[in-house]
Amino acid sequence: MKPHSKNKIKAIGLMSGTSLDGLDLVAAEFWQENEKWNFKIYFAETISYSPEWFEKLRHSSALSGEKLIELHAEYGRFLGSETKRFIGKTAFTPDLIASHGHTVFHQPEKHFTFQIGNGAEIAAETQITTISDFRTEDIALGGQGAPLVPVGDRLLFGEYDFCLNLGGFANISFEKNGKRLAFDISPVNIIVNYFAEKQGLDFDKNGELGRKGQVNQELLLKLNQLDFYQKPAPKSLGREWVEQVFMPVLNSFEITDEVKLRTIYEHIAQQIAGMVSGKSKDEGEDRRKILVTGGGAYNSFLIELISNQTSTEIFIPANEIINFKEALIFAFLGVLKYRGEINCLASVTGAKSDHSCGIIFI
Repeated sequence: MKPHSKNKIKAIGLMSGTSLDGLDLVAAEFWQENEKWNFKIYFAETISYSPEWFEKLRHSSALSGEKLIELHAEYGRFLGSETKRFIGKTAFTPDLIASHGHTVFHQPEKHFTFQIGNGAEIAAETQITTISDFRTEDIALGGQGAPLVPVGDRLLFGEYDFCLNLGGFANISFEKNGKRLAFDISPVNIIVNYFAEKQGLDFDKNGELGRKGQVNQELLLKLNQLDFYQKPAPKSLGREWVEQVFMPVLNSFEITDEVKLRTIYEHIAQQIAGMVSGKSKDEGEDRRKILVTGGGAYNSFLIELISNQTSTEIFIPANEIINFKEALIFAFLGVLKYRGEINCLASVTGAKSDHSCGIIFI
């Protein structure tokens, strides 16, 4: 495998999040200068799922083994087809494609994870080297298989003290004692969108629904006391945890959805603020900086709640970074794998060792 340039590698990153808000595609170039990694995003777009694909992905966990494998291949062809269309539209010529796929199961405690979107199908459809299945090896090595983005946080966004992503789940990464640490904090859009959909909306724009209710202190206490929040890192969350642990607590309270949603917002803000609170400049230290990305960065009510509970300075970047940082970093993970370099950190996932994850399809 030889890139077009010895010094620069062009890659397309594909990402589909748990909140099912679409397929993100990023075309970017990566290069090293004075041992520092740099990047340039050339093109980026989100493809909304058709109602048919939305339903297929939403209910994929209930499929039989045979039907799930069939969907794995079908979704891979879909990803390949959309990537070909993207390449044709942009005239971008990548050295590789890196695809996260769409998570159906993630249960590291049972030693398995599964992201559909067969990389072999993508490579066959596009005739471009494709790297996929980034999480399996880490789980085989005793890790959580997540989060994987912190390698990119360290090498591409190292000027920030914290990198916070507000997607289906909130996850954070930061340096401590010379090691990168990262973990999931709490559910965000996966649960907020659930209540928005009950009102006929795709999402809670600017947190307008959340502003209407009052905090139920008893529910807030119950949520904050869930076992997950008491566990040390590394740790990660999945759809199953929301369905089996988080939702039953909500359903045990006979209160309005407005109150539940407002309480959830408070819960999310408290959990995040607890992870990033630090001394401010007027206490004798430089105020720490947090980069916030993901769809939740647009939720002004949530950002306001977090800001009110921490002295850490919040940075909201340009839209292309907010929307496409995860896809960008998966492209970068593909580049590192392509070069045979470490792209998964044991300090983050809890695996036995650092390693280079992903499967390459020539």
